[in-house]
Amino acid sequence: MTTTVEITWDAASARRAERQFLAGPAGAGTPVAEVAGVMLGAHAQVLSAAELSLGMRADGVTRADVRAALWDDRSLIKTYGPRGTVHLLPARELPLFSAALTAVPRGPSPLPPGVRLTEEQAGRVVAAIGDALDGRFLTLDELSEEVVARPGPWAGDRVMPAFQDLWPRWRQVMHRAGWAGTLCFGPNRGRKATYTRPLPGSPETDPGDAPAAFVHRYLHAYGPATPRHFARWLAAPPGWATALFGELAAAGRIEEVRFEGAPAWVAAGDTDFPEGPPRGVRLLPYFDAYVIAGQPRERLFPGAARRRALGGGQAGNYPVLLVDGVVAGVWHQRRRGRRTTVTVEPLVRLTARQERQLGEQVERVGEVLEATPELVVGEVTVGPHA
Repeated sequence: MTTTVEITWDAASARRAERQFLAGPAGAGTPVAEVAGVMLGAHAQVLSAAELSLGMRADGVTRADVRAALWDDRSLIKTYGPRGTVHLLPARELPLFSAALTAVPRGPSPLPPGVRLTEEQAGRVVAAIGDALDGRFLTLDELSEEVVARPGPWAGDRVMPAFQDLWPRWRQVMHRAGWAGTLCFGPNRGRKATYTRPLPGSPETDPGDAPAAFVHRYLHAYGPATPRHFARWLAAPPGWATALFGELAAAGRIEEVRFEGAPAWVAAGDTDFPEGPPRGVRLLPYFDAYVIAGQPRERLFPGAARRRALGGGQAGNYPVLLVDGVVAGVWHQRRRGRRTTVTVEPLVRLTARQERQLGEQVERVGEVLEATPELVVGEVTVGPHA
């Protein structure tokens, strides 16, 4: 008779911290792309947040190193990743991300019939984007002209509501072009973003097996987890995720465990966990992968943290203070020239040792951002996304 492995929250959070380079940073010389890979991408809607996500996990890494990986050696790529949001991904893993993300079923468009693209039109736009960007770096306006010139004027109809404006119809599938590997960000041209077509890569995984490989990577980084956790992280239909987990379980590729007394899953054989919780203090930026993917939320955001650091149940709205692996405060940094003021609002009483660690984390924030930091312990008065 097989005994189901029992896993506690402390054990799970300790292993997640180890695998996320939060129990201890990656050693000097570890490629930035490798750090991004173990996270399954760093959220980069605000580039400085991605720079902090990576830099706080790797000794000696600064924002200049992240930008060099993006624009010089191109080992990182800035594109649309999980949930259709902008991420920094390892360039060599783009074929895996593309195959996995394009395999996720899409629900009905929230746009009205007169606005939305048909699937046939969407495919034509994604192909047009790739053609327009092949070997070129274009601003959004330049790209729009090129895209509309290909499938026809209907692609440029300004019918898509966005930010008190109307965008051209084709822009509703920009993220899908990113998923398909036909679009990524290029270096800014002045204050304007540019886009280009990623360099072709050699897939290390059979595209047909990409969703399964993605589940395996997700469980390695964030398990134990349920299909619903995976679906929420990926913004995928829960029923599809449940069916996928069922197929992988039947094939012996994932293994059921008991996580805090309830069924959950890990990669097959991946059942070694530390005994105690992670120890120490960490500062994580907006939409850091650890808090976005960490489940169950009620354990990661206990007590006052749930009220203070979550917005409508959504993680990532505030940069967070982690104490022993759980959210125990929020913080904010305001830069002025070469100096940055880091205001930290703890929600628990810190020990003298934790206060020293907090000071070290603030110093590290300054190193990553190439600024001289000042720590202020007090209320964070700005709202989310400030």
